[in-house]
Amino acid sequence: TAGSMDRRDGARGWQHVFLVPEYLKDASKKMKNGLMFVKLVNPCSGEGAIYLFDMCLPQLFEIKVFKEKNHSWFINESVQSGGLLHFATPVDPLFLLLHYLIKAGKEGKFQPIDQVVMDDMFPNCILLLKLPELEKLLRHVTEEKVNPEIDKKKYYKYSKEKTLKWLEKKVSQTVAALKTSNINVGARVQSTAFFFGDHVSIDKEEDYIRYAHGLMSDYIPKELSDDLSKYLKLPEPPASVSNPPSKKIKLSDEPVEAKEDYTKFNSKDLKTVKVRVGRSGTPEFRE
Repeated sequence: TAGSMDRRDGARGWQHVFLVPEYLKDASKKMKNGLMFVKLVNPCSGEGAIYLFDMCLPQLFEIKVFKEKNHSWFINESVQSGGLLHFATPVDPLFLLLHYLIKAGKEGKFQPIDQVVMDDMFPNCILLLKLPELEKLLRHVTEEKVNPEIDKKKYYKYSKEKTLKWLEKKVSQTVAALKTSNINVGARVQSTAFFFGDHVSIDKEEDYIRYAHGLMSDYIPKELSDDLSKYLKLPEPPASVSNPPSKKIKLSDEPVEAKEDYTKFNSKDLKTVKVRVGRSGTPEFRE
């Protein structure tokens, strides 16, 4: 489902074009502010990035921006320069929780999860605690214990061993998906182009694992990425490959994270509502 949001400052106006899953269109009908743009930590870089949070499910989506040169959008009767395309895709929230668990794990003690997931820079991180089956998610990457004599509350501590096992399963699932989709990930691919079909049969298992490891590395700190590489027993890439293939299938020249503060566009219906910022700075919604 494609949606657009309109914003005007003075005489100049522009719109943002989003592609979102079809099932999000009813989110705002079930709950006020059912869809919210929130700024959360990027678990790989530690910097801020924009995510979309569905308060109804609830579910977390990452926002990626694809930019190509000399592209424009034809929206209704207008031409929108820039050609930016925003994708909202589901992301495993455990990657973001892992950021806080690793940080708290340095203290070497068990703590309640609501004391672990705290961030003055990104206060909306507490939304992660509203996710369904939160305790089930945490079991993948933590040790837990309960103190029945005091409060019967669960306490958690980061476990690198469990985390590596969880990431190994993620890698295996990704490898299976790549093979099913017939995606060529061999080291001979020296550009962002990927080929489909019979070529996939000559790819080595190591190529798939290395590619999948690269995808996981976009969501974890570098130190953990290095540990995962050793855990998977990946050899060093051959020196003959001076320009290894990109880790991601690029749909355009410059895929980047959404950095702009889209929280100003939080609305009742991302799919159909266009947002115009009035003179007072208050968003005005229109169909």
